This record gives sequence, C-alpha cells and structure tokens, in this order.
Amino acid sequence: MSRSSSPRKPRASSQARIATILNAARSLLAEQGVAALTIYAVAERAGIPPSSVYHFFASVPALLEALTREVHAAFRGCLEQPVAHDTLHSWHDLARIVEQRMLAIYATDSAARQLILTQHGLAELTLADQQHDLELGQRLQALFNRHFPLPQLPDEVDVFALAMELGDRVYARSVQLHGQITPRLASEGMRVFEAYLGLYLPAALPRRSAPLSD
Repeated sequence: MSRSSSPRKPRASSQARIATILNAARSLLAEQGVAALTIYAVAERAGIPPSSVYHFFASVPALLEALTREVHAAFRGCLEQPVAHDTLHSWHDLARIVEQRMLAIYATDSAARQLILTQHGLAELTLADQQHDLELGQRLQALFNRHFPLPQLPDEVDVFALAMELGDRVYARSVQLHGQITPRLASEGMRVFEAYLGLYLPAALPRRSAPLSD
C-alpha cells in the first residue's frame, strides 16, 4: 500500500523560524506599509540571513500571502466563537456581533489593515484575499443558518462574502483618510453590511427555537 503524499508539517525549529520571520514582517508592515517591505528588510529585522527568509518564502508576495492566511484565520476564529442564542432578537443582532468582532481585529492588528484594507497593487495578494473571503462567506452563512432559518439565496452570488467585502470598502476608506477605522466609519461599514444582507434576509426572520448543532 502506498503512503499518503500529503505534505509534512514543518519541524518545530522550522515553525519557530517561520514565526520569527512573520513577526518581523508584521512589525515592518505596521511601521512602513506593504510597499516598503523587502526580504532583506525582514531578514534584518528578524536577525537572520536573507537566505533563511528565502528558504521559507521565495518572494515578498509569498510572505504576504502567509500573513494574509494568519489574518483570515483570526477572522475564522471570530465566526467560531460562541454566540448566546437567547440574546439574538433578530439577525441584525448577529450581524453586529460578527462585525464588532472583526472590527476588533482590524483595530489591534496593523497587518490586517495593511493587507486587507489598503491598495497594495499585488495581484497575488488580492486573489488570495478574495479566495479567503469566499470561505469566510460560507462560514458566515452557516453561522447565520445555525441561528435563523435562511430563505433561498441565489446560487450565482455569494451574498455573505459580498456583504463583508462591501463593509470592508467603507473601512478601507476610513484607513485611507484617517489611518485607522474611526468610530463613525465603523458604524457606517456595519450599516452597509446589514443593508446588503437586508436585500436577501427578511426583517422579521424568526429565530430558531434552538441553534442547529455543528
């Protein structure tokens, strides 16, 4: 019987080196933004030779894609956190809980703001972000369906992914103008998110008697 060809996990020493590299890249992103990031700058900040960075990340886009995966893992964590079912009076309550959790990540993670909300012009990174958004949209839809029986949604439109993307457009505008997501534009982004979902979800969508099990 042939063995599985699935990729091996990095050794502990390699995982530690990768974490050091990503932490260095994060700190540089916070200080200088995506445009100024180079492999040599990351290596200098991490205190390791550039060849060590290249060993794990062949290019700056590859390094940024790894950081993007970390950011989206944090967003997935938002959707996996428990929600008190009995406190949900409407689907709007759930929408606000989710957006507030994601806004908290943007507020504390400069890399998330730089990678998701700024115009970096890197096609590979934009494509990776879009693919992650589709996954998050599916998870968000499953979360909503856990608490509320959803109506039939169009197959050709990823409603929940698009709702998140539209909210992010407002947050991106705030970062562009103010360097951060201001309370006012955070509120506006949440309104956009809810307004788009409201095109497909009835205002009086009843809450389930009990949440669906995973």
